Amino acid sequence: MSIQETLRKLQAEVAKGMSENALQKALTTTSNIVNYDLQAPSKNLYPVITPLRNRIPRVMGHGGRATNWKAIFGLTGSGVTSMGWLPEGQRSGRMNYSAIDKAASYRTIGEEDNITEEAINAAVGFEDLMSTMTMRLLQGCMIKEEFGILGGNASTALGTPGTIVSTAPATSGATLPTDTYSIQVVALTLEGWIAAGGVVGAASGQTIQQAVTVTGADSKTYTVNGGSSQISGTKTQAITLGQGLGLTVPAINGAVAYAWFIVGAAGSGVTRLEYITTTNSILVTLPLAGTGQLNSTITADCSRNVNTAWDGLLYAALASGSGAYVNALATGTAGTGTVLTAGGRRNVLEIDVMLKTMWDKCRLSPTVMLVNSQELQNITNKVMNTSAAPLLMTQNPDPYAVVANGQVSGYFNPFTAGHGGLVIPFVLHPNVPPGTIMAWCENLPSQYQSNETPNVAEMHIRKDYVQTFWPQVSRTRDVGVYAEETLATYLPAGMGVISNIANG
Repeated sequence: MSIQETLRKLQAEVAKGMSENALQKALTTTSNIVNYDLQAPSKNLYPVITPLRNRIPRVMGHGGRATNWKAIFGLTGSGVTSMGWLPEGQRSGRMNYSAIDKAASYRTIGEEDNITEEAINAAVGFEDLMSTMTMRLLQGCMIKEEFGILGGNASTALGTPGTIVSTAPATSGATLPTDTYSIQVVALTLEGWIAAGGVVGAASGQTIQQAVTVTGADSKTYTVNGGSSQISGTKTQAITLGQGLGLTVPAINGAVAYAWFIVGAAGSGVTRLEYITTTNSILVTLPLAGTGQLNSTITADCSRNVNTAWDGLLYAALASGSGAYVNALATGTAGTGTVLTAGGRRNVLEIDVMLKTMWDKCRLSPTVMLVNSQELQNITNKVMNTSAAPLLMTQNPDPYAVVANGQVSGYFNPFTAGHGGLVIPFVLHPNVPPGTIMAWCENLPSQYQSNETPNVAEMHIRKDYVQTFWPQVSRTRDVGVYAEETLATYLPAGMGVISNIANG
């Protein structure tokens, strides 16, 4: 019997059986005999925001442990007040200047991942998993690099916070129970604040990082400091119901946030993390959660990474002797602090002082100001919240359509060389913390003649991003993306930092 005859007999028997036994039934989508509509490739729903990395030039280095340069600061002529007056026929005195050796050590950044042979093969027709995995590794490195360009800290140690000052002000709506409370505080660098979740307010679910041990893909371990100071001494304060617990601590250079550990005598007796603020004060009015991180986990100053990090722009400005403009606003009332001050001509006084000081001291103007969303909103409110501010605009071509709200996109600086001034754009940066504004001069003006400094800051690259396929010893493929580089900031005096700004 041929194959065709056999198939015909089989089909006839099946049809007969289905008819006699009533096995035939309707098919619906619940039977799962359907196509699977999978959109290819995967949708990468995460932000890759790297404005500083995109702006700063990348310059190849020439090996070595660091990139080195000489900085010439100032020319001091002879004579009274450096005037050039000379008697007829005589020679001038010799000019003096300051030459300082500078260096920025190369550091390595990288990310790793792996993928099984089965995963690669199963994704055929959907996406090239090796390529997309490597792309995500590169994006992860860029995000890390962006953070390092802004907030890397190799030089500024936070040490131990000073003495906490406490008060018990009568506070409307306060429900903090009558008790005697014990308080300690830990200062955080930008890295420490990000590592703790980047939160402001209640923080019972957050963790302040100290020295973190990381196990690499090669099974070797290394330690990275998490950006936190040593914990302060203990302060006690008694309050009664209806009072708040007002706490302040002296502002610390390099700190962008403060973590408050509190416990009441009637509680567990163990001081725990309760709040994180981006100013150096807090007013506690609500009952404590009592579930946060223990104060005993903070045992050392782990605020900087001397051997594994470079100084980002923020910490290059905050470093001792940088020459940058640095202004931490006054502590003010606990929990209220000091807000930016609106001027009488749609200006912000603190920004005006910074711009004027940078011109008076260095003859420089910032070309960009980096801000958090909170400070951009506060600046907008200071500038536009007047009867003369245009809060509504007609939206053409429809004369009856209006656009509500507004935003300050830049700030006019009259303190520049020549005529006309300069509009400095605000750049909303995801890693700038609330309470901080950073101004930066990206390029030197023409009055710095023959400066031999085409870039005020640059990424000096010993080896740029490279993809490494590690030897395959199993049915898993390991891939790493690495770069060896450093941030060379040639003129920290071209930066300004306003910090400890209260929200309002």
